[in-house]
Amino acid sequence: MRILLVEDDFPLAETLAEALTDQLYTVDIAGDGVLAWDYIKAVEYDLLVLDVMLPRLDGINLCQQLRSQNYQMPILMITARDTIRDKLIGLDAGADDYIIKPVDLGELFARIRALLRRGSLSLPTILTWDKLELNPSTYEVTYAHKPIKLTPKEYCILELLLRNGRRVLSRHVMIDHIWSLEDPPEEHTVKVHIRSLRQKLKALGAPENLIETVHGMGYRLLKIQDNG
Repeated sequence: MRILLVEDDFPLAETLAEALTDQLYTVDIAGDGVLAWDYIKAVEYDLLVLDVMLPRLDGINLCQQLRSQNYQMPILMITARDTIRDKLIGLDAGADDYIIKPVDLGELFARIRALLRRGSLSLPTILTWDKLELNPSTYEVTYAHKPIKLTPKEYCILELLLRNGRRVLSRHVMIDHIWSLEDPPEEHTVKVHIRSLRQKLKALGAPENLIETVHGMGYRLLKIQDNG
C-alpha cells in the first residue's frame, strides 16, 4: 500500500514516514499542497495523510480540489485544530477521517487500517497461489502451511506479485510501487530480493521458478497446473 504524507513540518513528516514504513507501507512526503497535487497526478496512492495548514495550497482546498476531480482515495486529515467546527470543515471538504496533533502512532495506524479496509472490501482477505498464502492483515506468509520469514521489501514484492498473478511486472514497476520517490534503488536491487525470495520458497518445497522470469520484461508467478 502506498501513502502520500503531506506535512510541512519536516521532522514530524520524517518521524511519521519512518513509523509508517516500519508498518510496511510505501510512503512519499510532500511539503506543500501544490507538490502534493503534482504527486497525486503522477502516482496512484492508496491513501492520503493530509495536514490542514500547508504553504501554497492548504489541506482544505487541496481536499476540495481532489474530490471535485473525482479522486476517490481515502483522505485522513491531520491537524492541531481540535474544535468541532474545524472537524466539520475538514469532513465537508471531503476528508474521510480526522486525527489531532500530537499524533498517537497507535491511533494513526488504526485509523489508516480502517480506511484502507473500507476502500478494499472487494479484495480477498488472504492472497493465495497454489500452496503459497499471504495474509495482508497479519503480514504472515506460508508455503504448504509452513511459515516464511521475509524482510519488509521481500514481503512487499511477494504481495505485489500475488496481487498481479500472471501479469508481468518489470523491475521499474516494482520500484515505483514499493520504494519511495525520494529514495529509489537501482533495478539490480529488485533482482537481489527476487533471488532471496526464491531461495526461501525453495527451502520449503516450492518450485525453483515459482517466481518466473520473463526475459527482457520482468517477473510473474508460475502458472498453476490444473490437476483435474
